[in-house]
Amino acid sequence: MAWNPSQYLKFAAPRLRPALDLLARVDLDAPRLVYDLGCGAGQLTRLMAERWPAARVIGVDSSPAMLEASRAQAEGGAGAGGPDAPGGIGWMQADLAAWRPDPDTLAACGGPPQLLYSNAALHWLPGHAELFPRLLATLAPGGVLAVQMPRNFNAPSHTLVAATVQAGPWRARLAALPTRSPVAEPAWYHDLLAPLAASVELWETEYLQVLTGPDPVKEFTKGTWLAQFLDALADEDERARFEADYAARVREAYPTRADGTTLFPFRRLFMVVRAR
Repeated sequence: MAWNPSQYLKFAAPRLRPALDLLARVDLDAPRLVYDLGCGAGQLTRLMAERWPAARVIGVDSSPAMLEASRAQAEGGAGAGGPDAPGGIGWMQADLAAWRPDPDTLAACGGPPQLLYSNAALHWLPGHAELFPRLLATLAPGGVLAVQMPRNFNAPSHTLVAATVQAGPWRARLAALPTRSPVAEPAWYHDLLAPLAASVELWETEYLQVLTGPDPVKEFTKGTWLAQFLDALADEDERARFEADYAARVREAYPTRADGTTLFPFRRLFMVVRAR
């Protein structure tokens, strides 16, 4: 999927709030090495560097466009020294499914990372039964794996994507794309990680997002889940028809209120896991 930073950041405030809520629950005083996995445009990477100024904070993302946006917004050219430079911010392009901490970075920072932080990224990856234990195992003893993932896939915003796929002539071409929830129940993650960790904290929050503008729910999902379906349609007219069909469906599910706002409840799963 080709990420569009401008589309994603149209709703920067509601996207940032759960990220900040997760970061506030990370109880670390002075980590030496921090990774922001799926850093996107880098807002949280920069906030972590401000919170822990002595740490090396590295934003990792698979999207060149997102990393370019990160570098462009980083103050003072942060990250120019590369991912293994001591202190400050670095940026690294990598597939999170195959990512491992770089040995040179580990040597420069005195060992494994104290924090792996991931906001709204790991739900894009399959194989959570292998992925989450592997990430936990890369941490230093007492280190923290902090993760937030959307769990709104049973809401109309997401189920109506599947309905749109089934209703049109594009059905066969989009059949391989995921339409079911890629995120398991909270208890599944607890049972997976509790035997491997010193502690596991899990919770869910449903944010009542107050959106404005034309077709705001469609525009919100167009920055994330919907984008993969639009990208898979090469014909511009067909892509426009798919988007219009989906927009009409979510417009009915999330009507504009008398004051011009649209209420968009959005559920998210959080976890803070401490390594042994």
